[in-house]
Amino acid sequence: MSRPGARAVLALPIVLLLAAGCGTAGNGTTAGGASVSTTTAADSTALGAMVPPDVAKDGKLTIGTDATYAPNEFLDSGKPAGMDIDLGNAIAQQLGLTADFQTGAFDTLLPGVSAGKYELAMSSISVNTDRLQAVDLVTYFTAGTAMAVLKGNPADLALDGLCGHTVAVEKGTTQDQDLAARSANCTQSGKLPITVSELPAQTDVVQALTSKQADAMLADSPAVAYAIKQAGGQLEQLGGTFATAPYGIAVGKSKGDLAKAVQGAVQALIEDGMYQQILDKWGISAGGIKTSEINPQTYS
Repeated sequence: MSRPGARAVLALPIVLLLAAGCGTAGNGTTAGGASVSTTTAADSTALGAMVPPDVAKDGKLTIGTDATYAPNEFLDSGKPAGMDIDLGNAIAQQLGLTADFQTGAFDTLLPGVSAGKYELAMSSISVNTDRLQAVDLVTYFTAGTAMAVLKGNPADLALDGLCGHTVAVEKGTTQDQDLAARSANCTQSGKLPITVSELPAQTDVVQALTSKQADAMLADSPAVAYAIKQAGGQLEQLGGTFATAPYGIAVGKSKGDLAKAVQGAVQALIEDGMYQQILDKWGISAGGIKTSEINPQTYS
């Protein structure tokens, strides 16, 4: 995933729609006031003891996120909300800490973790080889890539027929890499390259498609499904989901047992049912996992 700057007037309806579908603001309470049960920290002592002193000393767990990727992470009345925010709050509670979400562009999150700006990054980060070289990744969800087009597919596109077309994508995402490879294949075959419109926010990617500045968009399957739902019949998914991979919570490689503590917290939430409650709340239970891992084997 990744994201852009100022919104055009044409994008206002979709931006408002994205905001209208909000859930929690990261405190276990929905925008309408209905509460979601939270996990008690009865078994958090052992996990909390694994947290490095430099992380635990202020009582906060600083988490970087790019809050433009609904329903996983987005802004609700200016506050981070979504599946990742609810899970991040629950993980911090398991560790005896309070989550402190800080927003930033997607392609700055992993460098921010490595530099110590963030203690974790939690922002729909798909696990791949390059990212594993930079940080440790604790798995907590699975998602694939999907493509959306305008309703009726007026450009008559297919996933393997994007040469010569403009496709919007968030900068720094796995989809960005996917389109670069597809475009290279186009030119090698003597066809026009794909015009890849790299944008700094997923909201801008949706805007580009709905305002007909792009013929299609690629994003993680939950983000595509949510955008289609919120777009009021303007969009549709073309084809199925592909390139499924786990999401990982990024942890600095110099942070001692912090990755183990986070993995233990995720597993505890899976086992006590809180994890399933959160996925059900956001309508994305299909991506749930049964076992959290640190740095799983990957083939990309």
